Amino acid sequence: MVGGERISVSAASKLLSNMLCEYRGMGLSVGSMICGWDKKGPGLYYVDDNGMRLSGPMFSTGCGNTYAYGVMDSGYRPDLSVEEAYDLGRRAIAHATHRDAYSGGVVNMYHMKEDGWIKVEKTDVSQLIHKYLEARK
Repeated sequence: MVGGERISVSAASKLLSNMLCEYRGMGLSVGSMICGWDKKGPGLYYVDDNGMRLSGPMFSTGCGNTYAYGVMDSGYRPDLSVEEAYDLGRRAIAHATHRDAYSGGVVNMYHMKEDGWIKVEKTDVSQLIHKYLEARK
């Protein structure tokens, strides 16, 4: 807190970006998302190991992210309902883990709200693959 106020999402992402810039070229491997609510409303930022910082409505990190982006780009709309957004996230993760040999395990889904976050679910990725990919056969 600065001056009795919480840090903005933008400022938090900028702090991380500045720290990572200091270590650019030193072998770090970072792909992170900073999200939250502040006076301006919801915020989502992507910050990488070079300190690059982007703001946007959706991001994917990790080695399977190109597969996830394919699903997200085709299914994202600004007016998605909460359940549609959850489903889009699940489908993106299922496709990413199905196509990427280094992805998998357990998926912890969280929902950031104005008054804090909630844990939506904890799911084994094999269940998502079965639901979204194998069920289509």
